Amino acid sequence: MLRSIKNILIFSSLFTFIFADAIPLGSSIPLPEIKMEDISGKKVSLNDVKMKNGLLVNFSCNTCPWVHAWQDRYNELAKASAENNIGFITINPNSRNREKIGEGLKDMQKFSKNYDHDFLYTVDEGSKLAMAFGATQTPQVFLFDSNGKLVYQGVIDDNPRKPKKVTKPYLLDAISALGSGKPISIAETKGRGCTIKFPK
Repeated sequence: MLRSIKNILIFSSLFTFIFADAIPLGSSIPLPEIKMEDISGKKVSLNDVKMKNGLLVNFSCNTCPWVHAWQDRYNELAKASAENNIGFITINPNSRNREKIGEGLKDMQKFSKNYDHDFLYTVDEGSKLAMAFGATQTPQVFLFDSNGKLVYQGVIDDNPRKPKKVTKPYLLDAISALGSGKPISIAETKGRGCTIKFPK
């Protein structure tokens, strides 16, 4: 029993440490000019994707169970972003043995097709953007305003496993607020996700 409690405390403190590494609110978009390869074959940068009201960056992947749990909300988020003139991009930062662990470009293309995704899904070579953002897990989202300043970072909502029981759609609320010029009520949330597989 004591061992179980100790493990829970260690796990909780790990998540606290993980989010301490992320860029703070008010930060500018890191590495906005770096070109990344999309599953379509074209290359884009964050500046290419940013729209009038801002930019939403989602660090994601193919193999994480937490990503799978939230997948059915990705298209909705992309649509909401577009409706609010916010650019939307998903980035795969898992660089360690990428091809061997199912995170290669071909795997990404297949994964995106399976979920009928309709948005950019790019490769973060060497996890450069993830490291610049201080991202440590998938999924992990960063929302920037029209001036390229970070206004929300964290998770998508409060119930990844049961979308019909979501009571706090953190990211959708932030997108809506940003699009209408209103303050974002909850700007940071604690994470649930898989650790990013950084290159050794």
